[in-house]
Amino acid sequence: MGYEKSYDNGQTLSQSSVFAVLMRNVYIWMTCGLLMTALTAMVIAKNENWTYAIATSGLYWGLFIAELALVFFISARIHKLSFTTAGLMFAAYAIINGATLSIISLIYTAESIAQAFFVSAGTFGAMSLVGFFIKKDLSAIGRVLIMALWGLIIATVVNIFLQNSFTASLLNYAGVIIFVGLTAYDTQKIKVMLQESQAHGVNDDTNKLALMGSLALYLDFINLFLYILRIFGNRK
Repeated sequence: MGYEKSYDNGQTLSQSSVFAVLMRNVYIWMTCGLLMTALTAMVIAKNENWTYAIATSGLYWGLFIAELALVFFISARIHKLSFTTAGLMFAAYAIINGATLSIISLIYTAESIAQAFFVSAGTFGAMSLVGFFIKKDLSAIGRVLIMALWGLIIATVVNIFLQNSFTASLLNYAGVIIFVGLTAYDTQKIKVMLQESQAHGVNDDTNKLALMGSLALYLDFINLFLYILRIFGNRK
């Protein structure tokens, strides 16, 4: 057993226990983020006037830009932010994302949204387990997937103007493959990062690393869900 490090409440933990606490925090915070997103989306979706206001006005793009700004700010400034501030910003991002996602209730049936969510949860869980337990280094695959993600983003923007349904369908399937792979890659990357940091104990710095991990997995799950919904969702 590794030597002991102090925990926030004064308790001492072994290195392996520190890693277990940090890894647990990753999934707890990711789950809390998803719950905040889902609850926000459901509350807004129950009021069609609010949903239409977001979908048909500049509010949607304002919220979308705010999401991007928050993600980039948290990622760039995480080492200078306090853990409390970073956590509040993550919560704000999850709530804003819930507001933007509420518009899918105008497009897809509630049943298909629920089905896509559970399929995404099962797929995400399986691939996260693969990433955690697999012995093979996924770094090379991760680099390919990140390049593929940038290609997907560019192709999606181009297809907004082309409006080609076949291309859109191919991009949706590509999106599922990319985020399935990224889920395993990000899980392994988070595991390695926290193992390297476990000697420092559970403190604000290591908790911020865990929070960044939860944000990465949160984004993987949300994007996986959206691509699965686009493929299998029943439109109203």
